[in-house]
Amino acid sequence: MGTLSVNQNKLQKRLRRLAGEAIADFNMIEDGDKVMVRLSGGKDSYTMLDVLLHLQKVAPIRFEIVAVNMDQKQPGFPEHVLPAYLEQLGVAYHVIEKDTYSVVKELIPEGKTTCSLCSRLRRGTLYTYADQIGATKMALGHHRDDIVETFFLNMFFNGSLKAMPPKLLADDGRNVVIRPLAYCAEKDIQAYSDLKGFPIIPCNLCGSQENLQRQVVKDMLVEWERKHPGRTENIFRGLQNVVPSQLADRDLFNFADLRIDTSAAPRFVELMNL
Repeated sequence: MGTLSVNQNKLQKRLRRLAGEAIADFNMIEDGDKVMVRLSGGKDSYTMLDVLLHLQKVAPIRFEIVAVNMDQKQPGFPEHVLPAYLEQLGVAYHVIEKDTYSVVKELIPEGKTTCSLCSRLRRGTLYTYADQIGATKMALGHHRDDIVETFFLNMFFNGSLKAMPPKLLADDGRNVVIRPLAYCAEKDIQAYSDLKGFPIIPCNLCGSQENLQRQVVKDMLVEWERKHPGRTENIFRGLQNVVPSQLADRDLFNFADLRIDTSAAPRFVELMNL
């Protein structure tokens, strides 16, 4: 890629700045960390690797990057693309070969969505592998829009207020998951991926499914953003500004013991008749 235009340079700087802010805000990467970068072959993970490689050069700390791809044995998967790309960059990498594709196709009836099972199988394999290679952090390419979509999916279909945290300690306590692109908008990532010409590998398992609930929520947010620019950012900001006393979770806030404080000063002052 040649010299960047003014707008392209602003895009690159914005992504790097936002990723740097997220990493600093949540203390995602520390000196001496070995960061396992989960590289799927999609625009998000390519952008994340690109940004982390830059931060590795300019950050005041030293950390190691190891790219890991999981070959799930999907028919037609181009096995050569990622190794060729990573070797060109000079990035250390591993390819995990595990036929989760056949497992998913066997267990999920035709016409049903496969994402949930596929994700669980993939996550378990990656957690185990991160532990085996001594990775102290596992970086995933989820961005701001993914986080907001997950928030609505959980609220609409699971009856819970939760999303994807920028930093997460896994249930086994042995893996810390980080999401360096947590502050980045998907449209910026798409534009950057197009600019860089990343060798995108489509997912033939879940990417071809129709009527996924996540896609329905995504379409809803896109329409909101079209009508009310900035709404997605406001929703994400709301996830960072939670007020437990204004919700209804009795485990999170002690509503039962609320009593009036007779010694408190009145909030409202009686106005004199004018």
